[in-house]
Amino acid sequence: MGTHKVEQLIIAAVAFFWCFLMWFATAAFSPSIAQEFSLNIKQMGLLASSAIWLAPIMRPLAGWAADKFGAPKSFAMVLIVTGVMSIISAYAPSYEILFITRVIVAMAGISFVIGIQHVAQWFEKQEMGAAEGLYAGTGNVGAGVGALLLPRFYGTDYSSAFLHLGIIAIIIAFWVLARGVPAKSAEQAAMTKKTATLRDTAFVWTRYAAIALMLAYAMSFGLEIGMNAWLPGYYARGFADAIQELGFEGVQQVQIAAGTFAAVQSFNASLFRPFSGYMSDLWQHKSWMPFPVISKALPYSPRLHFVFFAMLCITITMIALTFAGLSNNLVVSVLFLAIFGITVSFGTGSTFAVVPLMFHSRPGTATGFIGGISCTGGIIYPLVFSNMENIHMGYAVVGVLMFIPFMIFIAWAMHWDQHPEDKGIRSKESWLGES
Repeated sequence: MGTHKVEQLIIAAVAFFWCFLMWFATAAFSPSIAQEFSLNIKQMGLLASSAIWLAPIMRPLAGWAADKFGAPKSFAMVLIVTGVMSIISAYAPSYEILFITRVIVAMAGISFVIGIQHVAQWFEKQEMGAAEGLYAGTGNVGAGVGALLLPRFYGTDYSSAFLHLGIIAIIIAFWVLARGVPAKSAEQAAMTKKTATLRDTAFVWTRYAAIALMLAYAMSFGLEIGMNAWLPGYYARGFADAIQELGFEGVQQVQIAAGTFAAVQSFNASLFRPFSGYMSDLWQHKSWMPFPVISKALPYSPRLHFVFFAMLCITITMIALTFAGLSNNLVVSVLFLAIFGITVSFGTGSTFAVVPLMFHSRPGTATGFIGGISCTGGIIYPLVFSNMENIHMGYAVVGVLMFIPFMIFIAWAMHWDQHPEDKGIRSKESWLGES
């Protein structure tokens, strides 16, 4: 059966899109769930963060599985398990059962690393930024589609939404198995399978560059998913009077309005991610390297400079979101949120334009670590936001107290002019026996 890299890109993007849609379907219905079960703001923050609980544990495992067994089989397994649990959650008899089943459904988010590995197995290095950006951007838009459309289609009937999402996930799983091919050559698939070992995993996890890219992804994607879960409740609570003045009343209408505002971030973060991948390719082609603290001698140095530029933009827009919230101006807040979504796309797209190039022989393992551990940000950020005395202050607190130290480490980890991917705790030889 013939295939082509474009078909494999489409398979990965569609599978990831549906996983992402299932992942944040809970957030889309958070106002109606909160009303039905009388949740307070801290309980809403816990519900928002719970969507990310399994990602830091399961994404590294998914990356290993993609290298070991191939992306199609790994994708199908995730879709079937989470699809079945989504169906079960539709019939949950209590909030406790609903909460537990939705935590497991949120495991759909681990599919990201599988697709990154799959795309890296099919595209050349000069295409990597755009290809990974198209894959991830198409998939990430699932969160925005969920926030914008699910409340409109289903109202407050989240049970029916969860049921239908699960059924379609299982159908997609069988399509992925039928048409997905692990790599463009048997030799390439065999090489990645060979490096899917415990020692290779430990080696990657202890590299300073891998930790730095993980922090960069925590500042971008970890933040994006935390915001996906947090923003519907934030706008419903933080701008309740402004939303009411617009004519939205009752839980269903407020949920639609809050979901619409929240979707601005997700749509921009998703729609601009292919552009971000292209920008990484462009910085590489033009050899743009404006930051003196980061290496200029590596074959992919311009891509690293674009990563650092994205981190600066994210930090600045986080602080701007707090000022917009304190001004109690809904229009300004949504405007800054739109800009914020673009800066997040710069971070996500730039990071994974580098990862497959820096860790080309261990793409799944590296992607699992960087794309997995970074998801802890999605747990931490909503908890920080919900525990602020002022609901608007969390953005600036995270930006100043977390992101600035992260950027200092990122700059340090990327200052080496030769093989930064080998620098870390213990030498390469001691881990792998390689020179």
